[in-house]
Amino acid sequence: MIEEGTPQKTPLSQLGEFGLIRHLTQAVTLKNPGSRTGVGDDSAVLSFPENTEVLVTKDLLMEGVHFDLSYTPLKHLGYKAIVVNVSDIYAMGGTPTQVLIGLAVSNRFPVEALEELYLGMFLACEHYGVDLVGGDTTSGHQGLTLSVTALGHVPAGGAILRSGAQPNDLIVVSGDLGGAFMGLQILEREKVAYRANPNVQPELQGHEYVLERQLKPEARKDIIALLAALEVRPTAMIDISDGLSSELIHLCTASGTGCKVFEDKFPIDPAVLRLAEEFGVNPITAALNGGEDYELLFTVSLSNWEKIKANPSLTVIGHMTATPETQLITTAGQAIELKAQGFTHA
Repeated sequence: MIEEGTPQKTPLSQLGEFGLIRHLTQAVTLKNPGSRTGVGDDSAVLSFPENTEVLVTKDLLMEGVHFDLSYTPLKHLGYKAIVVNVSDIYAMGGTPTQVLIGLAVSNRFPVEALEELYLGMFLACEHYGVDLVGGDTTSGHQGLTLSVTALGHVPAGGAILRSGAQPNDLIVVSGDLGGAFMGLQILEREKVAYRANPNVQPELQGHEYVLERQLKPEARKDIIALLAALEVRPTAMIDISDGLSSELIHLCTASGTGCKVFEDKFPIDPAVLRLAEEFGVNPITAALNGGEDYELLFTVSLSNWEKIKANPSLTVIGHMTATPETQLITTAGQAIELKAQGFTHA
């Protein structure tokens, strides 16, 4: 790998497809005992512990749709590409172990740019304890497309599905909501300002929290460990990638239930509240429809209330209902039907 800040720009054609793959993956080392072979053969050879089930998930990230390179550092993009996939494994109550990377890239990217991208992926793999065991790289006509497949495992019969919630189960969310959406608003504002005057310095200072929530989110593996320590098993779970409203409706649809969530219970960081006021955005709207928070949304039996009620990482925001309505109860006591607006990628 070259050092950051090096101005060298090596064209991809200088290495060729196979040379590029070898160059980008030469630093890969396998650490999981289940990763028997990785990059270098026609297929990776994997093994999983006895009495477990294999989890597989995949996400596609396209330039101009899921990310904007005018303000997304390639290292951050690589890190995030891994995070959004391992988050899905954690949302099933599982342990992520391997990832495969598919990359389509145009010749406007030099080799050094892809080194930055892979550096971010390697950092995420190290942080989450997963191995990069294969994938493919090909040329594209324009832009950059990333396809990541993550594998993991869960004890046999132990996967937490979206379909297990019951009426009267508590609805719980980890962390706080709306930060990634407000980070995106700042980045888009500064992009417009830069286009109007390239000499203007971006106004990012003081917004580190929401910018990190957008550019470098973290999957909540700590919540899985916390729930195990508390001896709390969710009845249903999903990660919040498309906004709280959409994810709640997914849980209700899969479980054949409805829900009531309460506006005054939503965990929203003070930084999000300040920025929502500045941008003229309702913070509840940011929480419900903003997306990309990658927090965990789950349901638990009412009997678990005493175990979770005082934990600062968990917030009970409502409960499941036997009737099919999915409702937000406002601070004024008004019931509003939730809409699956979700997060619309730029």
